[in-house]
Amino acid sequence: MPTAETRGARRSTAAAVLILGCGLLGGCLGLSPSRLDNDQLGYSQALGDADKRQTLLNVVRLRYGDSPTFLQATQVISAYQLQQNATGGFELLPAASAGTFLTGGATAQLQQSPTFTFQPLTGEQFAQSFIHPLPPADLLSLAIGGLPIDVLFRLGVQSINGLNNASALSDVNASGSAEFFLLLYDLRRLQIAGLLSITLQHEPVPAKGDQQHADPGRVYLSLAPATDPGQAAIAAEVRHLIGVPATASQIEVIYGRFAAKGQVAIFTRSMLGALEQLAIQTDVPGSDVTGGRTQSTVGNIGVEHRPVVVIQSGAAAPPDAFTAVPYHQTWFWIANDDFDSKLAYTVLQLLLALSRAPSAPGTIVTIPAH
Repeated sequence: MPTAETRGARRSTAAAVLILGCGLLGGCLGLSPSRLDNDQLGYSQALGDADKRQTLLNVVRLRYGDSPTFLQATQVISAYQLQQNATGGFELLPAASAGTFLTGGATAQLQQSPTFTFQPLTGEQFAQSFIHPLPPADLLSLAIGGLPIDVLFRLGVQSINGLNNASALSDVNASGSAEFFLLLYDLRRLQIAGLLSITLQHEPVPAKGDQQHADPGRVYLSLAPATDPGQAAIAAEVRHLIGVPATASQIEVIYGRFAAKGQVAIFTRSMLGALEQLAIQTDVPGSDVTGGRTQSTVGNIGVEHRPVVVIQSGAAAPPDAFTAVPYHQTWFWIANDDFDSKLAYTVLQLLLALSRAPSAPGTIVTIPAH
């Protein structure tokens, strides 16, 4: 039979084990601030990856004449419930073997109940976000921030003073004009050299009564003097391509297809038009073209040697793809080692974010994720 000293030692051991178990439960499963950091980063990355896949899927759907569908995440709620229990006991006079007089246990349960709320873009909200043309001022403002102007124009502009970009659903000049791509190439070189700038001017315009209101603003494209002969030749070619005087240094930008002397007319696309730009140059299986499921890919012209975003297709996407989606029996993806395509695709995502109209009441889809 165990002595009093042995029983006391075992009781102390049991108490210590229970206290240690409770401490470990609280330390391992406590709702510490690090969980907020993990959730914020995790959900942010997941939402970003989902947006990339949704955009790529809509590009592919347009490639096959299918209707695009946009589902916008409007709310993410992550709730936690923590339950911890610890039990213990002992018997002074064990009835059986010496190993049965100490009992103890500890349990803990952490439940996470995330809920995601989505809203389909329909009606007026869809029209404002994806059908209305992009304002030239908004498009050029991104170039002020340093985004490549050639990528912005290839995605968001259909024509500049009559020089046409590639266009979908067109049997004539679908590839656009070589001068359009030469102009973008020259503008990008001047942007890199620091000789190209965009100025936005907003002037108060008198309204009825004594109130004042701001006009939509004017946009100017400025070409700085170049001391390098090569850069001066590029600037001269830009002026020639857009049809402005050889001495023009500040050129007003207007929306439209044609402009008056000394102005440059930029006919912008809608976001659907920008998505179609990617769709018409997406690689598809040859059997889909010969089978009438989609049209032939629109090729490049002039100084442009590749699509603005190279979207590949095949039976399976590489495991390290930048983004990838399946459509019917084919996978479509953007390669992770294609930096130019990833940069242009990121510009497209920024344009999509800027074009989205404020959320309005409508159909809400809530998915409890247990």
